[in-house]
Amino acid sequence: MTGDAPAMNALIRRCVHCGFCTATCPTYVLRGDERDSPRGRIQMIKAMMASPAAPDPVTVRHIDRCLSCLSCVTTCPSGVDYMHLIDSARAHIETHYRRPLSERVLRNTLAWLLPRPRLMRWALRAAPLGRPFAGIMPPPLKAMLDLAGAVRVDSAAIPPVSTPSKLSQRAVALLTGCVQDVVARHVHAATVRLLLRHGVTVVAPPTAGCCGAIAHHLGKDSAAKADARRAINAWTGAIADHGIEAVIVNASGCGTMLKDYGHLFADDPDYADKAARIASMAVDISEYLIRLDLVPVPDIPPLRIAYHPACSLNHGQQVRNEPRTLLTKMGFTLLPIAEEHLCCGSAGTYSILQPEIAGQLRNRKAAAITATGAQLMASGNVGCNTHLSSALDIPIVNTVELLDWATGGPAPPAVVQAGLFPTDRNFSRSPDLSNLQSQSRGLGS
Repeated sequence: MTGDAPAMNALIRRCVHCGFCTATCPTYVLRGDERDSPRGRIQMIKAMMASPAAPDPVTVRHIDRCLSCLSCVTTCPSGVDYMHLIDSARAHIETHYRRPLSERVLRNTLAWLLPRPRLMRWALRAAPLGRPFAGIMPPPLKAMLDLAGAVRVDSAAIPPVSTPSKLSQRAVALLTGCVQDVVARHVHAATVRLLLRHGVTVVAPPTAGCCGAIAHHLGKDSAAKADARRAINAWTGAIADHGIEAVIVNASGCGTMLKDYGHLFADDPDYADKAARIASMAVDISEYLIRLDLVPVPDIPPLRIAYHPACSLNHGQQVRNEPRTLLTKMGFTLLPIAEEHLCCGSAGTYSILQPEIAGQLRNRKAAAITATGAQLMASGNVGCNTHLSSALDIPIVNTVELLDWATGGPAPPAVVQAGLFPTDRNFSRSPDLSNLQSQSRGLGS
């Protein structure tokens, strides 16, 4: 077995082929092909890693079809560490298999463009130029254009920058990241308002950048670690300068990545300790907010909400109760979604690289959400929200937007646009927001 043979073999041998995972694997549910199930992929990975030859195209195709939703990890009675197994397989393919030119160009473009907000903004603005040619484009390129058409560059205002040398109250660092900072910056604004309103100072080191998840899930291990090291350095500096107590993530796909930094750098003597420290401090915004005394204001309508548990939060981080508890406490009614454990098909770049399967899963999820009769959908991941927006007729918001609104912030833009709460709240009605400038750190426009 090539690569880290003992570690890989130990992961593979834990699978007892019971088949419990097949009932919860989205690709197996859709296709019924054993090679598109976790236990089938494990067998293919075992053969691939044991062979001195390059991976064969069939193996690569079925491993590529894995969403990394990790529903199988939640289901597995044997505790198979499928996440690290599939990550290692992707890295092996990246270094030992030569993809067709068109795939190499697309994957390299995604790995280069998406983690760079400034370039991504320009790309989104230029996307309309390519739409007249969408009909003759390969499916992945058409999927890119469709995705670009579903979003816009978000220039939401975030509290202005102030940089004193020390903070005098409890403080957290916020991962502003890459994609969300471009297409859903209002989620960051809601997060900052909410935390400041409850006495928590927010630090956002501008050099942190992308967490590394995009390159990591493309199998580009070196690029992922380079992004992660930059983020670790920035947050380590923030800990020293400001005494932050947590690294807050409001995009759950990034949260799964941050919490795995300790594993990612376990063999790196220069970063092992620093990475493990950041991983231990990383929390989803709902995990942090559950510690605070959130009290709803009286004028929020008791909306019926379909809460979609993003796979990266539900399965990857095993964070399930906190978002539901917070939304319910704020007076919202949560409606159950059929097959809520199944992925919506977003999965980072998956909706671009595997548009057919992603589209089937999106439509299946949208039908289940529509059947609830909900007035709006909420989730904690920008990818899910963007992916589902083209298939749903109800507003879609990030969970933190609802919590900000319910505790004195403005109504989420999607709620206002849908007429569910047409009169937006004036910031001046929240006296404790008057100190925003002196409390926010590093959150420029």
